[in-house]
Amino acid sequence: MNDLLLSSQIPGVIAILTALFSGACAGSFINATAMRAARGRKWWGSERSCCDKCGRTLSAADLVPIFSFIFLRGKCRYCGNEIARRHFAAEAVSSVLTCGLFIRWGLSPALVLSLAALWFGLFNSLTDIENGFIYDWGAIPLGLIGIALRLAYGGRPAALDGVYGAALGFGVIAVIILISRGGMGWGDAVLMLGIGGAMGLRYCALSLYAGFFAGGIVILPLLIMKRVTRKDAVPLGPFLAAGSVFVLFTGSFLVRHLAALLGRDAGWPWM
Repeated sequence: MNDLLLSSQIPGVIAILTALFSGACAGSFINATAMRAARGRKWWGSERSCCDKCGRTLSAADLVPIFSFIFLRGKCRYCGNEIARRHFAAEAVSSVLTCGLFIRWGLSPALVLSLAALWFGLFNSLTDIENGFIYDWGAIPLGLIGIALRLAYGGRPAALDGVYGAALGFGVIAVIILISRGGMGWGDAVLMLGIGGAMGLRYCALSLYAGFFAGGIVILPLLIMKRVTRKDAVPLGPFLAAGSVFVLFTGSFLVRHLAALLGRDAGWPWM
């Protein structure tokens, strides 16, 4: 009986380990792409990964997501300087959240859209933190992919829901930009356009609220402690991305309990 129970659990364990490793690999690639984009370097073709400090080209053994950082104790094997912790953080966050979304949605269209939102959101968060820019080519494809998948698998109503979500995400940020006369960047509006296209109207509305709420929790204490001022540019992209990821896990529950405002369900594919 114990052997039978163990054998029935093995496929699930393998699937979870695969999700963890796939997420770590995705995080490593996204981080490298974001850092190169922020520094004006190519991230495609023959461009090789190298140490941030000494510039030495890294070998395959130096690039195993998460494990290389641990085994090297966070230091470059060639120059001995510390490896920036953002590399490990991006890989670990992507790994854990990818696995969490796999457990939450299983093999379904919802998982595909969730992973697209997660990975594009991570990319835009990293570039926003690095140099304060959110690149259109790193945000708009998310919306296009989302609407295309919605049309292919969910039909016209699902695709329209994506269009409405894109319009809401872009429109809300655009209104804030116009009212504040540049208090926010248009990159944030483009980011929410992409998130809205993938997540649909209701999930986009919740993502906006969660993103602003997360930003307030972090920024208000910094203002009170005078670590930042109202004139300081604080990247909003990471908070918007974090809000969308939070909604990917909790959105269905929230929609059911806010039915009077958001409708009876979350819409395709968030059933």
